[in-house]
Amino acid sequence: MNLLITGCCGHIGSYLAEHVHKIKKIKKTFIVDNLESNRFYSIFDTKKKNNLNFLIKDLNDPKSLDSLKNIDYVIHLASMTNAEKSFGKKDKMYKNNIQCLRTIINFCKKRKAKLIHISSTSVYGKQTKIVDENCEEKYLKPQSPYADIKLIEEKMLKKETKFLTYNTFRFGTISGVSKGIRFHTAVNKFCFNAAINEDINVYKTALNQYRPYLSLKDAFKVFKFSIENDFFKNDIFNALSGNFTVKQILKKIKKYKKKIKVKFVTSAIMNQLSYHVSQKKLNNEGLVLKSNIEKDIKETIELLKNI
Repeated sequence: MNLLITGCCGHIGSYLAEHVHKIKKIKKTFIVDNLESNRFYSIFDTKKKNNLNFLIKDLNDPKSLDSLKNIDYVIHLASMTNAEKSFGKKDKMYKNNIQCLRTIINFCKKRKAKLIHISSTSVYGKQTKIVDENCEEKYLKPQSPYADIKLIEEKMLKKETKFLTYNTFRFGTISGVSKGIRFHTAVNKFCFNAAINEDINVYKTALNQYRPYLSLKDAFKVFKFSIENDFFKNDIFNALSGNFTVKQILKKIKKYKKKIKVKFVTSAIMNQLSYHVSQKKLNNEGLVLKSNIEKDIKETIELLKNI
């Protein structure tokens, strides 16, 4: 079986490419990225046993993947991210992310490849209770252009249900170390600030608000489980390692960096309310995610221990 990974130089994509040899059914993996982020280092020193074939491709071109044949699975990770900064590049993000998915949908339909699509738990927006995949649409209130695009992508896939085999996973905020690690998501950003003795900027309303988080280790388990068990339901599943408050995350950081400085700030998306995201639907399918976010924090701070 052959696998295609898009956005292979990113935070999640680089971790997946590095560990793909652990997915039993996969013999050859094609990894693509447009290298707009200049993260060439993400593909340095790859393991021979991973059997990776790297291609520079821009999925904004509908024909960019035409040369690829015999692909059985696609894990689509290529997109512009960063919810907070998406306000300043809204039009560009809409155009890029939606066109990239459209290219992938058409490719999967032609090649009869099964698709793993990544959405975000940020599509839930304002909530004060536990939310799950079956909540009414009126409770889906994305608070950023990035989250709004994810909801549009989900609807695009639903329209293709008769012609496509896929799963959408709503990932919690990612934590953990990879070659392509990024520091704009909450846990990693806080760890970076703490490691170099900078202020940790916390939104005024967020200290005691719950958010869902997902370890890279658990993200990989999602991919591995889906492919090895041929788990494709044309459905949406939440994927998270746990729900935590910002205060709880800061407490975990303090275990490895005793003195941290917290500064309260305002943000365009600080009006979100606290909410828990349910994991029951995925648990009931036989996949339980519970990797230790604290271990991710320790490993992230270790990266900068000599600074």
